[in-house]
Amino acid sequence: MNSFSELGISNAYVKALKELNIIKPSEIQIAVIPKLLETKTDLIGLAQTGTGKTAAFGLPILHTIDPAKPVVQGLIIAPTRELVQQIKKQLFKFTKYLDVKIFAEGVYGGEQIGKQVSALKRPTHIVVATPGRLLDLIEREAVNIGNVKTLVLDEADEMLSMGFKEELNKILQYNKTKRNTWLFSATMPDEIKNIIQTYMSADAIRIQVNKNSMVNENISHHFVKTKIADKTNVIARILKKRKNERGVIFCRTKAGTQNLVKQLQDKGFTVGALEGDMKQKERDKVMRAFKNEKLQVLVSTDVSARGIDVNNLAFVLHHQLPDHINYYTHRSGRTARGGKKGQSIALIIPGEMQKVIDTQKALGIVFREIVM
Repeated sequence: MNSFSELGISNAYVKALKELNIIKPSEIQIAVIPKLLETKTDLIGLAQTGTGKTAAFGLPILHTIDPAKPVVQGLIIAPTRELVQQIKKQLFKFTKYLDVKIFAEGVYGGEQIGKQVSALKRPTHIVVATPGRLLDLIEREAVNIGNVKTLVLDEADEMLSMGFKEELNKILQYNKTKRNTWLFSATMPDEIKNIIQTYMSADAIRIQVNKNSMVNENISHHFVKTKIADKTNVIARILKKRKNERGVIFCRTKAGTQNLVKQLQDKGFTVGALEGDMKQKERDKVMRAFKNEKLQVLVSTDVSARGIDVNNLAFVLHHQLPDHINYYTHRSGRTARGGKKGQSIALIIPGEMQKVIDTQKALGIVFREIVM
């Protein structure tokens, strides 16, 4: 199948997709869209970020909406404010050529709740939300999810690793019998399996793209041998070689993030930090500068980078390999999005080669050494 029309997407959406330069469906879209359009089903999709998931669930959810009913019929839950905003924006663009209006509203923390409460008083068909803010709004009776026909959990593993287990369980207890649940996740930890067992149908459709690879196959993996004291200089050399490219550097701690940013700024690089103590306003400012290409590089902790979706990131750099294999998958998945190629480069100090070997084995990938 080479076109969205063949997948069953109606012409008004196809026209909008064309305008967004989305012409050829991706692997996950081909696998998921026809099934979700043809049958009312629960679905588990195992897919990396950057594979076209938003359209894979966004187009079918739009097809389920009855615009004449001014109630919330679709609910999409995502881990971060950035991802919520991005999904909402995509849905809006998809509906550009529809004869009828489908209204989507985004709700997330870090913004005044009063504003969101009054926005939800307008007719709303789809709510896109972070788990904490959504639960708050449900408990205030500012949003009613009793009529929801379709609930999507996007990047479910990220939501759990960010500590949203309790909120998700509370939300999922609402309205269990009436809805279909579509869950998307890059990895399948036990907590996700519990959610599937508890809240989803035993005959849910399961779809896995890039079956042989937990990591997007357009990413090449590299390591550079160095010493702790030389790490900043090695990073500076890598950035100099790639001065026309943009990327994300991952550090394990907030303090490490701040230190590295300062050292790189002192060397004349345009870099910004993303870490957990930042206020939402500062975070938005850094993300805006990065998206507008005023910053070449973001230096981030693992949790703070969740939901970053910026096109054309050429590389990710690991100041140190993470302890969790899942984190390597999420980190490297920031690059090579939308079918493009990308590089993942880890700095390795003496004694850390075993980590490289373990990561290769666990993820079925091959690291190549870069000699500087």
